[in-house]
Amino acid sequence: MAVACLGLQVSAQQGASPNGLITADVKNGGITVSYNQQQVLDIPAVGFEGGTALQALSFCRNLSESYTMLGGKRLQCSNEANEYVSPLGENTRLVMRLYNDGIAFRYEFTDLKDATLPKELTTYRITEGTRRWMQQWTDSYEGFFPLTTSYKTLPVRNYSGITKSADGWNIRWGYPALLEPADGIFTLISEANIEHSQSASCLYNDGELFKVTPAENPLHISGNWHTPWRTAIIGTLATVVESTLITDVSEPSQLSDTEWIRPGVVSWIYWAYNHGSNDYSIIKKYVDMAVRLHLPYVLIDAEWDEMKDGKTIEDAVSYAVGKGIRPIIWYNSSVGWIDGAPTPKFRLNKPEDREKEFAWCEKIGVAGVKIDFFSGDNQLNMDYCIDLLESAARHHLLVNFHGATIPRGWQRTWPNLVSTEGVYGAEWYNNVPTFTSQAARHNATLPFTRNVVGPMDYTPCAFSDSQHPHITSNAHELALTVLYESTLQHLADKPESYYAQPQQVQDFFGQLPTVWDETRFVSGYPGESAVLARRSGNTWYVAGINGSDEPKTLNLDLSFISGSRISIFADSANKSWDISTAKVLPTEMECQPRGGFVLVVR
Repeated sequence: MAVACLGLQVSAQQGASPNGLITADVKNGGITVSYNQQQVLDIPAVGFEGGTALQALSFCRNLSESYTMLGGKRLQCSNEANEYVSPLGENTRLVMRLYNDGIAFRYEFTDLKDATLPKELTTYRITEGTRRWMQQWTDSYEGFFPLTTSYKTLPVRNYSGITKSADGWNIRWGYPALLEPADGIFTLISEANIEHSQSASCLYNDGELFKVTPAENPLHISGNWHTPWRTAIIGTLATVVESTLITDVSEPSQLSDTEWIRPGVVSWIYWAYNHGSNDYSIIKKYVDMAVRLHLPYVLIDAEWDEMKDGKTIEDAVSYAVGKGIRPIIWYNSSVGWIDGAPTPKFRLNKPEDREKEFAWCEKIGVAGVKIDFFSGDNQLNMDYCIDLLESAARHHLLVNFHGATIPRGWQRTWPNLVSTEGVYGAEWYNNVPTFTSQAARHNATLPFTRNVVGPMDYTPCAFSDSQHPHITSNAHELALTVLYESTLQHLADKPESYYAQPQQVQDFFGQLPTVWDETRFVSGYPGESAVLARRSGNTWYVAGINGSDEPKTLNLDLSFISGSRISIFADSANKSWDISTAKVLPTEMECQPRGGFVLVVR
């Protein structure tokens, strides 16, 4: 909703954040953004074709807000911004907010009459030599974020949606995009607050110029309309990791009743068998695993509509509910991968079918749905996702989107969205051998890129091997359950693998929070290492991983934590466990190659 500016408006060439650290200067019709007087982002073009050039910014208002999340890196959020506006034509304006941890801007239109949407001009300049971690676009957002200093990157051939230039370079990029424009200063580019009648966007580059390019939106719009927010989180790595900017600019929760939305850990049927859930005996094993490890949920994956031995999904759900475990079941969205894809299909596409299906789920005791295989960022996909969230909420169903776009703030607006894949995660050990050698480095990049913008269903913590081996340590795998934020945290491995671990590890899963009162960046650098501290009540969890193939000492400044009962889960030299207790917090942790650790401080 557009906000009218009241009171005196003063035009200026510069806007500033409330703390003054971030400034935005109008220059030659574009905007340059600085952090602590150091330029960190160049936006040489803004606006739309047919509009007027940006001339100046007029202060509109100071925005100060507090809100509560049901999941995420921080449950109690507050944000403050200075909002500026600038006309870009008779019925178009730029609205820009400068927060203490970044910027957000969008374009607002009024009095449209059956109008097709004009072409957006927003462009970021990323100069050659700038360190960057960017993902080549694919409709599932399942790719690596390799460190490069150039746009000249060869396409990864097995990605869908890859686009290349005449000279062979990849030219299409997904969000988020992490840049280090100055030593120790970072900018994370993304977008937020996708609403009905909008498409998501990505970046297309021509050399150093990266243009915001919305996906297909064929609608003719009448009345008022606006784009999603274009966002950039700006500051130190701590600023980036701890930021809630994506939800700050998103619409408040649309749900009045949220008591039924509960976080928790899930036993997940798929990874160990590389198959769906048409075997009732295997489903029972994962329900029993949830009981033994004190997990609240079990996820029954694809093919449950083809159950063997005369059993049905209702039998499986009844078994889980009878054991006190809340079942989640899988659906094919039936808009992406359809031919040759697993079932059930075509049960959610029509509104009347969707309502009937979700009412049945609610009736038999299903707690949530995992919906898979979407087909990109276009307006039809975005509207479909929102329709699914709305319908699921009416029937008290949690939602986990897979094979889908990354979170863009829906986790605030529709808090029944408890996780989203949109990540190259542990599932890829089932698909290709590539992940084995790259996983540790990739794992140490995700806390600074993909997981910053919202919940991430990486499906972590596998101690055994699936189709392809992994060479990360056990403590590294355990650390991922804390390092990665997801309101529902799905454990990937088979029951027997968890039962084979020390009792302290088994107990860990039953006590693991999946939502956090506070998140702190401790140390690390993308691809090299990552250490985060997360607080739930009076207990701190500190998790760290080594992304390199060499032993590494990770330094810890945990002076903000107090506690004298400390459990330590660390590496041993043979990839097994070194579990101990302590009364004093360590100041450093020794990690094996591709190793890790977890501290639980009470």
